Amino acid sequence: GQLVESGGGLVQAGDPLRLSCSASGGPLRYYVIGWFRQAPGKEREAVAAVSRSGDVTYYADSVNGRFTISRDNAKNTVYPQMNNLKTEDTAVYYCAAKASSNSYLPQLPKEYNYWGQGTQVTVSS
Repeated sequence: GQLVESGGGLVQAGDPLRLSCSASGGPLRYYVIGWFRQAPGKEREAVAAVSRSGDVTYYADSVNGRFTISRDNAKNTVYPQMNNLKTEDTAVYYCAAKASSNSYLPQLPKEYNYWGQGTQVTVSS
């Protein structure tokens, strides 16, 4: 299977942006989906994650209250909605998938099995 992110771009501080993560080659409903970001010179960090059914979510403190992650398993797509973007949100954003049978939401990159190619989000002041 393959994950594909889309929706990145250049926005101004305070603007919203919605990313998408879609899958080919298999249904996403069997996978926990995590979103990570990596800024230049920094380690990849977990931003958000969502359980298979969508009823359990995780948000990093830095985005809690501004980002919302949801999924539409019928469309095989996961959507992080990012509001009130800040310049420090500038990074390449990646979605990742982990086959799972429970609601545990991993926050370490090494815990995920599949990765997308990433989409650049740039927030200007």
